[in-house]
Parts: sequence; C-alpha cells; structure tokens
Amino acid sequence: MAKYLARVELHRAVEADYEQLHNAMYERGFYRIVQGDNQQWYALPTGTYIKYSGSTLQDALNDAIAAANTTGKRNSLIVVDWNSALWSGLAKV
Repeated sequence: MAKYLARVELHRAVEADYEQLHNAMYERGFYRIVQGDNQQWYALPTGTYIKYSGSTLQDALNDAIAAANTTGKRNSLIVVDWNSALWSGLAKV
C-alpha cells in the first residue's frame, strides 16, 4: 500500500475555506494526522494530509485537486509518494 503526502494551499482563503477543504479531503481518504514510530498520533500543519491507498500517485493527485476545487478558491498543491518522514513541533493528538 502506498503512502501519499499532500500539501494544499488555498489562495485568498479564510478559515471556513480550509474547513471545507478538510472535509473534502477526508471524503477522498486523506487524513490530517500522522503516527510516529512511538505509536503517538500527531496533527499535521494546515493544508497537509496523508493518504494510505492502493491507488496510483496520479489518482491521489486527482483526488487532491478535486477536493481543493470544491472550495472555489484558486489553489496550489503537491502530492508525493513517501516511505519515511521526520518532523518537529507537531502537536500530539
């Protein structure tokens, strides 16, 4: 199963736009939390999501684009396939 990390920026957005984005991403299998090696869950920064899926990277990108477009805001995004990650300063969930 592939692991995808997506970063979405909504241009000229307000908090309600990001709430709409979060819901649209969740409906497409993207989550706003990540689990560390210590089994603790951490909140990802706003506009950052992970997805575990058997789909392709292109499918994950298409899902992220569709979710971002539901907000009606111009957006920029990137989706990457990843195997490991390190982080600092993320809040525990």
